Amino acid sequence: MLSWQVGRVQITRIVEMDLPVPAEFMAGATPAELRKLPWLYPHFVSADDSTLNLSVHALLVEAPGLRLVVDTCVGNGRPREITGGEPLAGPFLEQLGDAGWSREGVDAVVCTHLHVDHVGWNTMLENGKWVPTFPKARYLIGRSEYEFMSTVDDEEQQAMLGDSIKPIFDAGLVELVELDHLISPEIRLAPSIGHTPGHVSVMIESEGKRAVITGDMAHHTCQVAHPDWTLADHDPKTAVLTRSRLFAEWADRDTLVIGSHFAAPTAGHIVRDGAAFRFAV
Repeated sequence: MLSWQVGRVQITRIVEMDLPVPAEFMAGATPAELRKLPWLYPHFVSADDSTLNLSVHALLVEAPGLRLVVDTCVGNGRPREITGGEPLAGPFLEQLGDAGWSREGVDAVVCTHLHVDHVGWNTMLENGKWVPTFPKARYLIGRSEYEFMSTVDDEEQQAMLGDSIKPIFDAGLVELVELDHLISPEIRLAPSIGHTPGHVSVMIESEGKRAVITGDMAHHTCQVAHPDWTLADHDPKTAVLTRSRLFAEWADRDTLVIGSHFAAPTAGHIVRDGAAFRFAV
């Protein structure tokens, strides 16, 4: 279980599943181009250059007076395309306990955006009914993200809204927030739109140290060198501009970057590499 300390804030990674993705899914990520980035190996690309190594995980963020879960994976009991149409039955809650956390002890949940692999453990199945997994938490969701994603005419998206979002609204636990919402003195949301219209990242600043949890503004570390490489972005042009802007900002300010889909070791620093950047772990 990977963990990082940022001033008075501790961030711990709970993995739901590894997610190998064929490199051909990301336009531009040919074997020849990937091999020009030796720092991708061995962690982030397979030895034969055919697979991008990704992960689906949640981040537990413990700050003074706050226990926050950032993104809640796919969740058990839901057949989704990302799981091959089969429902998961993983040990997420057991891992939460192994980290010293309880469902009732979570104060807040942030969904960086409303895709199926970032909202699942918002709820759990109890006596045949979807109920909030974290019954005492505030669920923080971007207002613009919710307003847009609620209108998406997609069968799986609507199923997700039904089993992972509606129950937390029904329980009165949702707080629709702006994209720069301040969560605590150490933690705030930051707009990182493009992948979805209301996408946010999570900024952490404590005792002079900085970190960011990316969400899906970048899926893979190869995009640090090639912000123009896209994967499932709603607005590719805006997503490219967002990546370019934020990578430059994070490099210049010595920010620990924790990728929401980056395979282990998951966190590192963006370093200037000529006219581009690389990811240093």
